Amino acid sequence: MESASDRHEYPAHWEADVVLRDGGTARVRPITEDDAERLVSFYEQVSDESKYYRFFAPYPRLSAKDVRRFTHHDFVDRVGLAATVGGEFIATVRYDRIAADGTPAHAPADEAEVAFLVQDAHQGRGVASALLEHIAAVARERGIRRFAAEVLPANTKMIKVFTDAGYTQRRSFEDGVVRLEFGLAPTDRSLAVQYAREQRAEGRSVRRLLVPGSVAVIGAGRTPGGVGRRILGNLRDAGFTGRLYAVNHAFEPDRTELDGVPAHRSVAEVDGPVDLAVVAVPAERVTDVVTQCGRHGVQGLVVVSAGYAESGPEGRARQRALVRHARAYGMRLVGPNAFGIVNTAPEVRLNASLAPEMPRPGRIGLFAQSGAIGVALLSRLHRRGGGVTGVTGVSTFVSSGNRADVSGNDVLQFWYDDPGTDVVLMYLESIGNPRKFTRLARRTAAVKPLVVVQGARHGGAAPQGHAVRATRLPHATVSALLRQAGVIRVDTITELVDAGLLLARQPLPAGPRVAILGNSESLGLLTYDACLSEGLRPLPPLDLTTAATPADFRAALSRALADDACDAVVVTAIPALGEGAEGDAALAGALRAATAAAPAKPVLVVHVELGGLAEALSAAAGTAPPPDTASVTPPPQPDTASLIPPPPPPAPEQPPEDTRLIPAYPAAERAVRALAQAVAYAQWRHDTAEPGKVPEYPDIDEKGAAELIDGLLARGEGLTLGDRDACALLGRYGIHVHRALPAPTPEDAVAAARRLGGPVALKATAPHLRHRADLGGVRLDLADEEQLRRAYEELTGLFGTPAELRPVVQAMAPRGVDTVVRAVIDPAAGAVLSFGLAGAATQLLGDTAHRLIPVTDRDAAALVRSVRTAPLLFGWRGSDPVDTAALEELLQRVSRLVDDHPEVVAVTLEPVVVAPRGLSVLGASVRLAPPPARDDLGPRTLPAY
Repeated sequence: MESASDRHEYPAHWEADVVLRDGGTARVRPITEDDAERLVSFYEQVSDESKYYRFFAPYPRLSAKDVRRFTHHDFVDRVGLAATVGGEFIATVRYDRIAADGTPAHAPADEAEVAFLVQDAHQGRGVASALLEHIAAVARERGIRRFAAEVLPANTKMIKVFTDAGYTQRRSFEDGVVRLEFGLAPTDRSLAVQYAREQRAEGRSVRRLLVPGSVAVIGAGRTPGGVGRRILGNLRDAGFTGRLYAVNHAFEPDRTELDGVPAHRSVAEVDGPVDLAVVAVPAERVTDVVTQCGRHGVQGLVVVSAGYAESGPEGRARQRALVRHARAYGMRLVGPNAFGIVNTAPEVRLNASLAPEMPRPGRIGLFAQSGAIGVALLSRLHRRGGGVTGVTGVSTFVSSGNRADVSGNDVLQFWYDDPGTDVVLMYLESIGNPRKFTRLARRTAAVKPLVVVQGARHGGAAPQGHAVRATRLPHATVSALLRQAGVIRVDTITELVDAGLLLARQPLPAGPRVAILGNSESLGLLTYDACLSEGLRPLPPLDLTTAATPADFRAALSRALADDACDAVVVTAIPALGEGAEGDAALAGALRAATAAAPAKPVLVVHVELGGLAEALSAAAGTAPPPDTASVTPPPQPDTASLIPPPPPPAPEQPPEDTRLIPAYPAAERAVRALAQAVAYAQWRHDTAEPGKVPEYPDIDEKGAAELIDGLLARGEGLTLGDRDACALLGRYGIHVHRALPAPTPEDAVAAARRLGGPVALKATAPHLRHRADLGGVRLDLADEEQLRRAYEELTGLFGTPAELRPVVQAMAPRGVDTVVRAVIDPAAGAVLSFGLAGAATQLLGDTAHRLIPVTDRDAAALVRSVRTAPLLFGWRGSDPVDTAALEELLQRVSRLVDDHPEVVAVTLEPVVVAPRGLSVLGASVRLAPPPARDDLGPRTLPAY
């Protein structure tokens, strides 16, 4: 418990911004004695009915004694939190620790009574649910394990808040009052409830930005050419379906419109609601604009103004103030320094961006932190669709700029259940919360493909303007964790578009078997080699020869699609000499016809850029001609690809897959790489359909481990355990480490060998020699005293005195494959389990696999098999296979240890010798540190700024 000196210290880390059920925001913070006036004002606005439900009696006003009691807290046994909007209270929650006899406690107790009061105007927004999460986190931090609440039976709203929370509960009815008791330990159900609420709230907060009923452009200049004037024109030209306003404080008093749009000198003059404000004024004026927007009830902001964190420390402070100011009024913010947002839905048609033309409507959601990259991606998608609506168009686009508030995580929450988005493409320069991103990515990827390219991944720092958590993990590890979460990781924006084209309108492949057919033997062989390089299983290419007609292509493609031995088809094509556009159109029609009634297998086209096949494919997509015909004059498209649609459906009830389109690529390597990414993603979807389970082991002593950790941490803030303590802690989880006895002298070595019995090993454990058998610091199979003394003399002669070498004696373990198991708590990514084979070669190659903790039985099996050196475990070149089942169990036990005890911040088992039967852990290191006050099980919060 806290000492008397810190019981009253203000806990600033309890402050947080939260997104409410309707997408608005509120500030949660501790109530202090300075809040007396706010509390009285808040109480006056609460209805008599709500007051009655809170106090079980008429209670029209708070007495001075009540005000003091509800504002003076010790932040340990008595805690009050308030939810505020615009600085004013909209809801409060309070707990009082109670003793075993039910009276207020003045000594440590693990139960508290909790009560809420929500202003009537804000009921139904999820304020009470958010406050319950935060007060529960505070209580757990202060050693409280259970809450009790007494509620009148008629107060159904508050009863629902408690019963829906997902905690394990007990309910009773006495003296006309419903008494609820529930433990505060997070459960699978409570976390599921919390994450579902988080998704709905954050998704709706983004929806309020992307589907506004009215937009005001603040800073629309009187003369053409300015940023605000350009955005106003883009909104008008796109045909925005809502109400549009131009706002500029410098407008003449008699100006009523600008470019046909109603004009006002301030947003306060607008007669009616403004859902979204696009702010394009100098940075020093933005604060005043935000205040005006907040007072007018604006729901969201897009700040394109520059001069914030990208400009240095002063700008960074200005950016923090901007976010706090916007959230204080319940608004979400895109930017600052943002390129803008787009929604192509016909019922919205929002182009609140600097994009010179409205992107074509489609099914791809696009997020880019960089405005320049966002423009490039929009342009590529536009060109590669050949101007055809609905082919490779965009559903929504967000360019977040400095990403001070709305981030890729928020937009993922929106896209997760957005019916207008089938594929998500993201360009990220930093990941502010990798732990949350991987969680959201896994959920999103389970229902729709998510393709990510990360810029600045080798620069060692995030771009200026991006506030991100530091991570100790290398980029390769973060990438591996993203792939584990189902993210399709690509390296360039070209690959991002290539993969998006395939995934947007083609079915996922059922496996890696690829049929190749075309009219160029050389292009077929290049495609075959590319398939092998990408780990696919290509069938021998079918050469139709240069004399092949469109009918030949159609027949060959139909046969390949009907062949049960293939999962995907790549069509290679070179232009037929002398046939020109008509020949290309005929081939496009033939391929389109072959796919119309084909099984659901992906088809890709590899073309060369000498002819007009790509243009003909785009034209086919736009005009939907009958098979084998087309009549178009397509625009030139250098280095582009396009899509072929099948014929129009013969009847309205035709299945949706009849609208699928075939992507074409100008190089075999690009097509095959996109296909390989689709194959890997499909396999991930298949594997995660049965995610596995975290096993229970009856010999795990979780309570004993917790007591041991508490005792060890009492010695200091953080420490690396000695061998004895490390072995004791690991032993609580069934992880047994071979004893290593110190041998500071030859006589000690001999005595240790006698105690251990049998052949022994002599090892130098100095940091520069530990786990470096290649340097000669280990002597094995020492069967008698003479061999041991000779080995001791050799080691000290080669490497120095015993004090420098720190030699130990250890019993020999059965022969096998040396491996390494590690777990680490990364401040950004969370708990990560790593596995690899021991040795310098593996370290040089970086051949280590990673999984987020907790790992399931399926995760453990995949971890063992995902390193490139895995064949050594399964009988490579006639060697005996080792006991991978024992290895997988060890991985799961380490995972359980770290997951159960957040104080365990690092574990290294090296080497772990895996024999044909069983395994031996020969070395172990464990580091402990106090757990963070808030962790993944804490309440929903927006990133602090």
